[in-house]
Amino acid sequence: MEHRTVGELMTRDVVRVRPDMPFKEIVRTLAENDVTAVPVVDATGHPMGVVSEADLLRKSADQGDPSGLTPIPHLEAWERAKAEGARAEELMSAPAVCARADWNVVEAARLMEVQNVKRLPVVDETDKLVGIVSRRDLLRIFLRHDDAIREEIKRDVLDRTLRLAPSGVTVEVRDGQVTLSGSVEAKSLIRVLDRLCRSVDGVVSVAEHLRYGTDDT
Repeated sequence: MEHRTVGELMTRDVVRVRPDMPFKEIVRTLAENDVTAVPVVDATGHPMGVVSEADLLRKSADQGDPSGLTPIPHLEAWERAKAEGARAEELMSAPAVCARADWNVVEAARLMEVQNVKRLPVVDETDKLVGIVSRRDLLRIFLRHDDAIREEIKRDVLDRTLRLAPSGVTVEVRDGQVTLSGSVEAKSLIRVLDRLCRSVDGVVSVAEHLRYGTDDT
């Protein structure tokens, strides 16, 4: 089984900004390109950080309410510096958390989760920007057709990996939900089969109704 790679899912024509780009020009760039964040790239093409709508909104959050009804939120020193920033290099979240084009979806998703980011600049072997991948891009694997998922399970899981007889297990897929029925030789194979099916790109859930010949657990 081969997971889809970041290179297959990423956006290659990346909207980027210079470190010295002024605040208002960044806002204009986001609006004109209908994006919520852009990588900040130095003169050699290396990502320095990412500036997002959340970074820019600190400017508004730091302003007092004219009515005096809403207190100004307490900001840490680094948040205060961002709120007072006027250029991309002062506003961005840094350093940039990056991915490689040959990473699979699982690797990219785990990094996003650990780092709590919504997008990853993608760099080549020289660390130059070649694309950007977002949570939305990774979710595209769940748009795979049911037929493609079923064929991958039958070919890569049942046949190539587990060497199971084609007539032994029936695979049904509907809206990404996999149902397995039939029989296997050993009970331990059921857990293995379940895990392998869940690792196939586009699978939402797995339900099994399998019988077994020997309880080897």
